[in-house]
Amino acid sequence: MTALTRSALPSAARIVVKVGSSSISGDAAWRIPLLVEALADAHARGTEIVLVSSGAIATGIPFLQLDARPTDLATQQAAAAVGQNVLIYRYQEALRPHGIVAGQVLLTTGDLEHPTSRSNAQRAMERLMGLRVLPIVNENDTVATQEIRFGDNDRLGALVAQLIGADALVLLSDVESLYTRPPSDPAAKPLDIVEAGADLSGLEFGSSVVNGVGTGGAATKVSAARLAAASGIGVLVTSADRVAEALSGAEIGTWFAPAI
Repeated sequence: MTALTRSALPSAARIVVKVGSSSISGDAAWRIPLLVEALADAHARGTEIVLVSSGAIATGIPFLQLDARPTDLATQQAAAAVGQNVLIYRYQEALRPHGIVAGQVLLTTGDLEHPTSRSNAQRAMERLMGLRVLPIVNENDTVATQEIRFGDNDRLGALVAQLIGADALVLLSDVESLYTRPPSDPAAKPLDIVEAGADLSGLEFGSSVVNGVGTGGAATKVSAARLAAASGIGVLVTSADRVAEALSGAEIGTWFAPAI
């Protein structure tokens, strides 16, 4: 049943959690076991969890002995191919003490728009969850082109939540909540609840307004959250460091109320 409030997250039957590259790659790779522990706790109480995880390219960069993120597509694809393997290994090693098996699912947004591939993805993920496997979804950056340049999986998280009929979507960020303006602005105020259909056109998120295209960060999270909420899925945006509290129903972050 759709989570109507944050406090309903502990009893939600199916939750999609999305985490970004900056939270789990490079110097932040130490966060993977903490993230996994929170997911495992929810899994243990019977919740079906799907993790949408960015980070393949960022994880692959040091293994290719590169000093920075590559700018050409072919090298980005190579970094993704190497990094995705390492990323899944790290997740599986963190899941092992909890007795949970990870299942890798690589998608592009195009896969979810084509009826046949969408049906195949849905069937596979339903079966994985039925087997109590934890699906870990990422964009298939090795074959993707335009998707790589977007650099974030917030929209993919919303699409996956729609695909599997999730009760809630949790978008993990580097900050505890969304703000009315960039957090560095003294006039910025944290957003507690965004009601379905609320007019946010006067607010700014990062360098983009809500109705702008956005290239990542807060703007893409707002767009993804509104996409999911409009389809009846409650969305929480909060810090990756507070994922355990989020899944326990704590009053943290920014809650996007689902349209009902």
